[in-house]
Amino acid sequence: MPADLKRCVDFHGHICPGLIYGYRVAKEAMKLMKLKRSRDEEVVAVCENDSCAVDALQVLLGTVAGKGNLIIQDFGKNAYTVLSRSQGQAYRFSRKTHYVYTGKDKKLFDLLDAAVADGTASEEKRRQLKNLKIKDLLARPFAEIFTTVPIPFTEPLYARLAPSEPCAVCGEMTMSSRMKKASSGRRICIPCSQKRRL
Repeated sequence: MPADLKRCVDFHGHICPGLIYGYRVAKEAMKLMKLKRSRDEEVVAVCENDSCAVDALQVLLGTVAGKGNLIIQDFGKNAYTVLSRSQGQAYRFSRKTHYVYTGKDKKLFDLLDAAVADGTASEEKRRQLKNLKIKDLLARPFAEIFTTVPIPFTEPLYARLAPSEPCAVCGEMTMSSRMKKASSGRRICIPCSQKRRL
């Protein structure tokens, strides 16, 4: 296992096909735009799902929610846009089709896949199937899995910073730019604004 993939597995907790999709996208983005892991917000990832793949992008690209350079728009789509501020480039990667096994163990794969589908597969058979998918996804040319489209670069906003202030209802410190103004004129947090009308 390559060292960078091992780092992704360690972060995610296990290896799975979803993690491999993100690993392949991150590696392709790094190659196309000559990226290194983002120390701050040099690289931005916009993920159209919240799947296992996102963890590989976090590890390899350094795109994380805490820095504000990981944006999740959960449309349930296997699509990822990676932007490089320094290169002034952006690419969108979208998965082409439903997964179809292309490896040399096609007969074994079909047997295992059928057993999993009908609920008769043992844990060992499930593990075998997962491992066949992982090997296959790592071996395939990237262009067989994802469509890669360069998109016009529009520089995303940097992470918003704002002072915190106490919510007038619950008293919890809240980012001032995220607060709502109640009918009484008091500033309250979103959860309190959804619970009651003031």
